[in-house]
Amino acid sequence: MKIANNCAVSFHYTLTDEDGQTLDSSEGRDPLTYLHGHNGIIPGLENELAGKEAGESLKVVVQPADGYGEINPDLLQQVPREAFQGVESIEPGMQFQAQGEGGQAQMVVVREVSEEAVLVDGNHPLAGQVLNFDVTIDSVREASEEEIAHGHVH
Repeated sequence: MKIANNCAVSFHYTLTDEDGQTLDSSEGRDPLTYLHGHNGIIPGLENELAGKEAGESLKVVVQPADGYGEINPDLLQQVPREAFQGVESIEPGMQFQAQGEGGQAQMVVVREVSEEAVLVDGNHPLAGQVLNFDVTIDSVREASEEEIAHGHVH
């Protein structure tokens, strides 16, 4: 069966950056499973998997626009250091949950720290990066009506 919309797909992958550094992998774990056509994985990878079958292996290069997006400068924000009351030491790389527009929670990463302010970044950690996937398709099957209604594989 070929991968198409409303198929339940399982695949193993290794994700590397442009320097060949491994960012993530399913090695030693269960394969990643998603419902094709329901935005369960990044668009650039999903598009390349369409039409493939179980047992196939492929390399996919995903540009930022088809991955986690370009870096949005509006998501870089200087926050007064007083906003981090109760946090003794603030270091670049630390993650915090912030309240975004509309009151929804958003993860931010500390990029820089000065005496007066902290530069936080609300972009996805992989935004702006070219992503290299090495994929082996494990299985492809028709999704159940319930999976399609819920938008994900059970």
